[in-house]
Amino acid sequence: MSNIARSTARRQTISEKILSAHNQAGKPLYAGELAIVSVDGYMASDTTAPLAIKAFREMGGKRVSNPQRCALVIDHAAPAPTEKIGNLHKMMREFAREQGVVLFEGGEGICHQLMVEHGYVKPGDLYIGADSHTPTYGALDAFAAGVGSTDLAAVMLTGKIWLKVPHTIKIEYTGDIPKGITSKDLILHTVGRLSIAGATYQAIEYCGDALTPLSLSSRMTMANMSAEMGAKAGIVHPNGLQLPYDWQPVIPDDNAHYAQHIVIETSNLRPQISTPGSPDNTQDIDVALGIKIDYAFIGTCVNGRLEDLQAAAALLKGRTIHPNVRLLITPASKQVFIEAMRDGTAEILMNAGASFTSSGCGACVGSHQGVPGDGEVVISSANRNFKGRMGNPNAHVYLAAPTVVAASALKGAIADPAEFL
Repeated sequence: MSNIARSTARRQTISEKILSAHNQAGKPLYAGELAIVSVDGYMASDTTAPLAIKAFREMGGKRVSNPQRCALVIDHAAPAPTEKIGNLHKMMREFAREQGVVLFEGGEGICHQLMVEHGYVKPGDLYIGADSHTPTYGALDAFAAGVGSTDLAAVMLTGKIWLKVPHTIKIEYTGDIPKGITSKDLILHTVGRLSIAGATYQAIEYCGDALTPLSLSSRMTMANMSAEMGAKAGIVHPNGLQLPYDWQPVIPDDNAHYAQHIVIETSNLRPQISTPGSPDNTQDIDVALGIKIDYAFIGTCVNGRLEDLQAAAALLKGRTIHPNVRLLITPASKQVFIEAMRDGTAEILMNAGASFTSSGCGACVGSHQGVPGDGEVVISSANRNFKGRMGNPNAHVYLAAPTVVAASALKGAIADPAEFL
């Protein structure tokens, strides 16, 4: 973005730079200011698109703004489990044909994975999604924020949105990352430290030498769970980011102003686990070792990518899951599943006893495809474990990295993956 380089009269964070480059008034923006900004793209899923379409009509909308940059994704309840949801999907298909917008059918993948996979978000972009985990795209050095259906309808109508420029929390990770520790452990530890509302309507900049080696997939895990701290956006510093195209990084100015600067030393970090009730109930795994489980789940927009499945397969290869445990895997997209079949990962997982679902959000949100029974204990690689999150308020959901989920499925109880490495 050419405007980014020109909008540094005062020292700015990454978020301030990106929002300045999209400011309709053409001037630099700083935390606390209100602005109308243009968007580079926008997205809604089957939980939010029907309401957004209805609001768009009620606003007098005839044609959506920049239709080639609008994406509708059928992923939260797909294939449709009820007649009512089937009709909502039908509405989305008809609207997509009428408007010429992009539609991803059920089974193609989870919205956040698809937006990155198909290049709908690029570094320096301002992207709006009608889903709370839209900050995932901050892994790409973009400002991405989730909004409600009515706000998205206004974006559909105008191609713009008004925002209050958020203050930024800088979280710096120093030291080496121990063997067996993943980005999910890093972010679970961070959520536990800041709490579920610790970054409400603020942006987070994740930075530090410990993050430089992280893959794009691992960075997506970090940015995704910004939502679990209430953040408006979460951006991983682009240092070390590898992308298959030419791009221009957006970096913060030296001595930019931050609301907080938190340093997390990673060298002695243990695998993390979030105990039932809230994602910020996070502790070292030692507090939960040996708790018997019924159900292990790997997938979702936070940890359903190929590297997650490969990490689980590395533990499960040549082994069989515990006879009292079922292991369910939902790839983040059809493409992820194809790649897992191509390199043998899927075969290893299935030989170990895992079952696969089509790509989507069903098991995570509890719409279908994996609702636990009363009293069952679940260990999940998802991002939320609020009461009832997986569809049954009488189940008990623990959150952990895919490696911990795989190790626990083997042992029949919550286990440290180091036991099997």
